[in-house]
Amino acid sequence: MARKSSLDRSIAELAVKNLKSAKTVDELRRAQATAFPDKFGLDLDRTGEMIGKSRSSVARLRREFVALSKGQKLPRQNWGGRRRQNMTREEEARMLAPFLDQAKKGGILIVSPIKSAYEQTVGRDVPDSTVYRMLARHGWRKLAPDKRHPTTDPLAQDAFKKNSPRSSGPKKS
Repeated sequence: MARKSSLDRSIAELAVKNLKSAKTVDELRRAQATAFPDKFGLDLDRTGEMIGKSRSSVARLRREFVALSKGQKLPRQNWGGRRRQNMTREEEARMLAPFLDQAKKGGILIVSPIKSAYEQTVGRDVPDSTVYRMLARHGWRKLAPDKRHPTTDPLAQDAFKKNSPRSSGPKKS
């Protein structure tokens, strides 16, 4: 059984009015999330089903409606981003700088020393995937070998094919 809505009557009435006068989808969703539980006795899960949002989104929309109706500003949204990062992008770039400089000069980028330096900086062991994701964030990717050698001369190869000695005798079976 749904818990009875504990909103102030004036806010619930304002939500019903806003259902009719909402100009944006966000305004309508906030009003629905606030009015439906009060008017129809729905819980947050059922309200979420009706308006196409999750339970947590319904609760957030209700808080936003109450804050806006009291003239408060909406809290800043902190969605997205790297919340579980070990280092900032700038710190990663500083740590990677010597390795990337070496690689740009023609050296090979080897992950194991980068991983060791990363673990030393962070102070704990990390999986290889952490280092590969960091390299990807900074524009590096795992390169596959070329299909042919970089110093290959196609003209010399064609000349060899044309002038190479072939067996002129009969084929043995």
